[in-house]
Amino acid sequence: MRDGARLAARIWLPVNAESQPVPAVLEYIPYRKRDSSRGRDELNHPYIAGHGYICARVDLRGSGDSDGVLVDEYRPQEHEDAEDVIAWLAGQPWCDGNVGMMGISWGGFNSLQLAARRPPELKAIISASATDDLYVDNMHYMGGCLLADNLSEATVMFAFNSLPPDPQIVGERWRDMWQERLSGSGLWLETWLEHQRRDDYWKPASVCEDYSQVQCPVMAVGGWADGYTNAVFRLMEHLDVPRKGLIGPWGHKYPHLGVPGPAIGFLQEAVRWWDHWLKGLDTGIMDEPMLRVWMQDSVTPASSYEDRPGRWVAEDQWPDPDLENREFVLRGHHLVPPEAEEATQRDVAGSVEGTVVDRHDEPHAEIAVKSPLSVGMFAGKWASYAAVPDLPFDQREEDGGAIFFESWPLTEDLEILGQPQCHFEVSADKPVAMLAVRLSDVNLDGEATRVTYGLLNLTHRDGSEDPRPLEPGKKYRVSVPLNGIAQSFPAGHRLRLSISTSYWPLAWPSPESPTVSLTAGVSRFTVPVRQPRDEDARLRPFGEPESAAPLQTTQTQPGQHHWRVTRDLATNVSTLEVANDQGSFRIEDTDTHIRRGTEEWYSFRWNDVNSVRGETRTVRRVERADWGAMVTTNTVLTSTPTEFIVDAELDAYELDAQRGDPRVYAQSWHRRIPRDLV
Repeated sequence: MRDGARLAARIWLPVNAESQPVPAVLEYIPYRKRDSSRGRDELNHPYIAGHGYICARVDLRGSGDSDGVLVDEYRPQEHEDAEDVIAWLAGQPWCDGNVGMMGISWGGFNSLQLAARRPPELKAIISASATDDLYVDNMHYMGGCLLADNLSEATVMFAFNSLPPDPQIVGERWRDMWQERLSGSGLWLETWLEHQRRDDYWKPASVCEDYSQVQCPVMAVGGWADGYTNAVFRLMEHLDVPRKGLIGPWGHKYPHLGVPGPAIGFLQEAVRWWDHWLKGLDTGIMDEPMLRVWMQDSVTPASSYEDRPGRWVAEDQWPDPDLENREFVLRGHHLVPPEAEEATQRDVAGSVEGTVVDRHDEPHAEIAVKSPLSVGMFAGKWASYAAVPDLPFDQREEDGGAIFFESWPLTEDLEILGQPQCHFEVSADKPVAMLAVRLSDVNLDGEATRVTYGLLNLTHRDGSEDPRPLEPGKKYRVSVPLNGIAQSFPAGHRLRLSISTSYWPLAWPSPESPTVSLTAGVSRFTVPVRQPRDEDARLRPFGEPESAAPLQTTQTQPGQHHWRVTRDLATNVSTLEVANDQGSFRIEDTDTHIRRGTEEWYSFRWNDVNSVRGETRTVRRVERADWGAMVTTNTVLTSTPTEFIVDAELDAYELDAQRGDPRVYAQSWHRRIPRDLV
């Protein structure tokens, strides 16, 4: 690096690269190339390298075997280092000077961010499961609501940042490097909680601040079960460079590993992309539609799916001017087409004396909702990893604590593509309140499968940069966008729009339990309707998933995975318990034993919003015959009406049987962070 620090890399080279230089493809993430990400790296990078590319997997500064300390995500140091890595790769004798960048999640984020910094050697990127806006569509906040994934992601990085480098790579200085990380990385959860609005902390690395800064071709990839699909739509709309969008049914996975399936031959598509932009070969990829998405068929609700039935559809441009925004009026617990609403209003106006009219059927009736905290216990995860059954279950479990509006049975199939929009008139009895809005597909048996959803902290009704408290009783016009989706609703099914004032534990509840009143008649719901097209059936089919040979490992201790909801009737405490324990395994290449386990608990007592509690525990262990380390973390997040409270513990042990595995570091944190209208 420019300051003399060194970053660690694994590099795959075609056998003739030193005599015939080729382009390079970089993946640049903090997830420990030596062990944690090694299994995925072995699938991806040798495959791409085998098609004539240098592939480099680089550990960020302060992670894995690289020098330094990692103190936060997407900071200027990370970007400056990436520029140095790109320049270094381009300058090697085995590289022809052209570099691409790819990644999923963190690697997808910084690929976009580096594209906006425009290092001259960077010619194209692939960004999967990422966002152009670090505040609006990220695992920290959604619609101004604090996500429980904020705690979950902080836990992931708490564990990763606390692990040592490998002495086989860095030598005897590994202990000093480890101690520097343990004492210097800090408590990221505290930082993220200190920025509850879209302030200058989130903006510098958000590409949406100036899309014109991106001047290289972009492939943006997402999955409907993930949390990052909205960014694909925005990038297709706002970038002014050659671009491709791809959205499948997947969770937070590369598409060739995608769950729910069908997985596709994504690495073949990546090679086609790199061949076009890094080698100048005509692969035909840029002759194909701009955006390709999986139109999901109706399914019965389940917390996990091996495959989601559907078909591929495509758009030559986005937004598509041929989409029809079909509007429904919220009235009498129904979603009413505007023409039927006008007829109903005439009927009500003409009612004779003595006719009984349901007050909710009145043109501008107010319908109030004050949801129990149990609404959301079957919501699944903000970004599904498919490691546990983390998709939303039958929405009838949730709708008892919500108000909902339902369409009449559909007379023909209905397909939507894009972001449904809600436009409500609401009032609340508290200065801070939230709405969780869910669109479900109700089948002929009455089962309700969640299709998409949206959240809005009502203090963020005019944007998240300058939230303002509500004036109790005052009516406001608000808009709630739902996450983008492609979904087919069969004839005979119903659309159901459900509205609640809590959605725990997906989102942290308001400081006080509010009652929100919605004005029927003036409140509307719009879905983007796409008519089936013959040309969709003629799309080039994707290949079957391909990869390099998998990493050779031996499982030495079984893992366990569950997603369990319990309620103690004696204490009125309900708990969601999540276990993501990968057990223990040995990496044969390095003879290294890995232990990796995470447990999470999200609980509440009856309807006490200040009883909600999130707790996470992790254990990470890495060892060989002559070396080893173990790190455990415990983080608890609670709240009062005015503060968030964080209690965290970190313990690190050097594994040495002769010395009894001494603890070499311990730290605890107790932090109180003021709530900022969240």
